[in-house]
Amino acid sequence: MAELRTEEEQLEAIKRWWKDNGTSLIAGVAIAAAGVFGWNAWQNYQDNRAEAASVRYQELVNLTTTNANDEAMLDQARELATEITDEYDGTLYAELAQLLDARLAVQQQDLEGASRALEQVIEDSSRLYVQSLARLRLARLAIAGDEPQEALDLLEQPIVDALAAQRDDLRGDAHFALDQHEDARNAWQNALTLAQEQSQPLYGVQLKLDDLGTKETAL
Repeated sequence: MAELRTEEEQLEAIKRWWKDNGTSLIAGVAIAAAGVFGWNAWQNYQDNRAEAASVRYQELVNLTTTNANDEAMLDQARELATEITDEYDGTLYAELAQLLDARLAVQQQDLEGASRALEQVIEDSSRLYVQSLARLRLARLAIAGDEPQEALDLLEQPIVDALAAQRDDLRGDAHFALDQHEDARNAWQNALTLAQEQSQPLYGVQLKLDDLGTKETAL
């Protein structure tokens, strides 16, 4: 009988606990389930969005590889790049589309448009590699626009190690444009060293060094 009373007391205790806590427990389980469902739905949405952006970006790449110098194609490609940027903002493909749009703008001699696209990538992207690419290209535009000091300032901002050789190559170009030949030589030599260490081909740098040496000998 004592054992029976103990079991009955335990049962009554469980009933009382369930009466006091059952509703909140059910609510907690429901909220947790909704959270899992919501997270999975969000992940599916993001995956589908990224896949759609990938398809559109491939369309853009295919478009730019045919009739690369056709003005109508360039206009169409830039419109598509803008669509991808607007519709899929925050994705990697939107940022790549902006980088490609900048290159297309240069082909159309729209250097201001190219600069705006690159600056937008730097401002919006959370990916340092993509930001680094944009900074390098923006620095190249600055040198082409006779703003070598602006290029040097840009190259002082964070650039990933994988692009360090390209950074120093551009530093050499900027110093050369400023008639700072010794600084240019050091930067180009460092670019070659980095390229060799990273097993990256870096074309044209040795020619710049050779040409610099020839010019100084002539002087």
